[in-house]
Amino acid sequence: MKKILLPLALLSTVAQADEGMWMPQQLPQVAKQLKAAGLKLDPATLTKLTEFPMGAIVSLGGCSASFVSPQGLVATNHHCVYNSVAVNSTPERDLLANGFLAKSFAEELPASPGSRIFVTKEVTNVSNKIITPDTAKLAGKARVDAMEKNMKSMVAECEKDAGHRCNVASYYGGLEFYLIKQLEIRDVRLVHAPPSGVGKFGGDTDNWMWPRHTGDYGFYRGYVSKDGKAADFSKDNVPYVPQHHLKIAKDGVKEGDFIMVLGYPGRTNRHRLPSEVAFTFDWNYPSFVQASQETLAIIERETKTDPDAKLKYAGQVANVNNYYKNRKGMLTSYQGSDFLTRKSKEHANLKAWINANAARKAEFGADIETVEQLIAQRDAETKRDFFLSSSSPRLLRSARDLYRLSMENTKPNADRKAGYQERDLPRFQAGVAAVDRTYSEKVDKALVLNSLVKYAAQPKAQRSANFDAAMGITDGMTEAQLKANLDTMYAGSQLADKAARTAWLDKKPEDFKASNDSFIKAAVAMYEQGLKSEAEDEELAGKIQQAYANYMKAKIAYMTSKGQAVYPDANSTLRATFGKVAGRAHGADGTGSWTAFTTVKGVVAKATGEGEFNAPAAQLEAIKNKDFGKYVDPKLKTVPVNYLATLDITGGNSGSAALNSKGEFIGLAFDGTLDSIISDWDFNKENTRDIQVDVRYMLWNMKHVDKADNLLKEMNVE
Repeated sequence: MKKILLPLALLSTVAQADEGMWMPQQLPQVAKQLKAAGLKLDPATLTKLTEFPMGAIVSLGGCSASFVSPQGLVATNHHCVYNSVAVNSTPERDLLANGFLAKSFAEELPASPGSRIFVTKEVTNVSNKIITPDTAKLAGKARVDAMEKNMKSMVAECEKDAGHRCNVASYYGGLEFYLIKQLEIRDVRLVHAPPSGVGKFGGDTDNWMWPRHTGDYGFYRGYVSKDGKAADFSKDNVPYVPQHHLKIAKDGVKEGDFIMVLGYPGRTNRHRLPSEVAFTFDWNYPSFVQASQETLAIIERETKTDPDAKLKYAGQVANVNNYYKNRKGMLTSYQGSDFLTRKSKEHANLKAWINANAARKAEFGADIETVEQLIAQRDAETKRDFFLSSSSPRLLRSARDLYRLSMENTKPNADRKAGYQERDLPRFQAGVAAVDRTYSEKVDKALVLNSLVKYAAQPKAQRSANFDAAMGITDGMTEAQLKANLDTMYAGSQLADKAARTAWLDKKPEDFKASNDSFIKAAVAMYEQGLKSEAEDEELAGKIQQAYANYMKAKIAYMTSKGQAVYPDANSTLRATFGKVAGRAHGADGTGSWTAFTTVKGVVAKATGEGEFNAPAAQLEAIKNKDFGKYVDPKLKTVPVNYLATLDITGGNSGSAALNSKGEFIGLAFDGTLDSIISDWDFNKENTRDIQVDVRYMLWNMKHVDKADNLLKEMNVE
């Protein structure tokens, strides 16, 4: 692995044991805390991405996962494989309800289109190659264009190593940049998922709640060509052989034990401005909650008597429900709190510190004021355009992407817009293929109409003239008129047909311009104005990047001067977090204390035989007969299901491997608790707990209920 430069912020810091989503290369800075917490491994080994245990940790491009066998078997959450189960399900063979187990390699099923397993190989600080001296002199769109050019050049060079995916990630608000090189396994197959009555037990009722009794686990396998290279799906491919895989712990975890989670957390916002906090919690999240509630109601209404459509939208429903409850929980925690007051005071103190020194004021003062003005402009535009994207039919969005791809294909690859280069074609192909099992015209039309009515009711000045013209929208249109317009547009397109849709991947711009397909025509009509709007967005983004990076540089200097830890906000890159298995002295909403573990007794107590609590009969029978084998916890006297820990995680950590002090697999992180998820913005050491599914519950269910002996043998579980 190439030498990695440590961020300037971490040269002298003090860390709290349970807070922090640490970049692997930062862990030597908190080595004393790791050892004091109980880690028996050398913290320095955790910086080596191709060695144990980091070499076993992978990303699914939205969830985390890990290799747990020498034959490419990957463990992750049930909700992370959920869409793959859904797309392989039919009303006649409902794998969501009944679960799926491949007894051999030949029985494994292709995962949902576009599924990937990413194995991180190198992380290199490239800040001075993205913001070169020449780039630093630029502003606005010119700055964005220069940065993008530098990134594309770097990525292209990195991806000359065939089978790898490279990306440049931004840290500390655009202050630092790292090149991430990952092996991209493109042939991903579904191996095992328990029935939803196990993997989604408790459903949305128990989501983000404690006590919890959810068997949130599932398995993929990565396949490569016979010569060990990344390859598209083929019957001739063979299981990938990872350099390292996790060993299943033989000793069960107990309260007070050290625990570490390794994964790819999505986004946190702990370094945000007070104005960003206010905008998010006063407008953005409430608007999101309302829109999500309407989306769920519409899908329920439109699929109620259509089992096939219900399966097609099962993945979207699960995703929307998850974020709907998440945002509601954050709003509840925010209301009545002093978070904004504290954030405002901290920001005022930062400004005072800057202004107290002439050199600091000269370096940071102007950008602190500028960034607040730019963020206010961005927020105003977000409000204005809130209903715009959701008012566009899904196939129109596809048509616009396909036309943009065709236009970009007329340029040399290096000059194409990021996202439309040759390296991005598989994403387009997967998106085209995914429509068949995730789209229903009547559902899409109902969702679009709901947003379109709200969009069209806005004053003309707040609407997009370009979009209005393409959709035939004029002032004062009734819902019936809008629906008639939509009916005409949907009826005039062939993009719902897979063959017709796929053919557009290879079409030339002149083919698009000559088409009478309603969605294609609209996409062509919207193209030029779309480019202008994109340029305006990039002009603002370039100004924000420049000012925000300097704001973060000031904040890092200020926090470091006070001896405070400065880890970057999560950004979907590999991180480590550590703490201990622990309950809580007080639960949410004034409830009593929370014990650290739940057990299968709670499954029986909650099971109703239907809906979200429909535990499989075979599982209930095994619990009744105390058919527990060796998976009984000596203290609990039964099989543990889930447990709490003091770990700092967020969305994207789903499926992250939970490890004990020796780096052995003890479960999978899958959730947090509702009153502490505001820690994405405001970490609360006392309340924050995350939830893991205990590996003993996974193994017991696989052995005694699902009879997955082949997988247990593969994982070397006796």
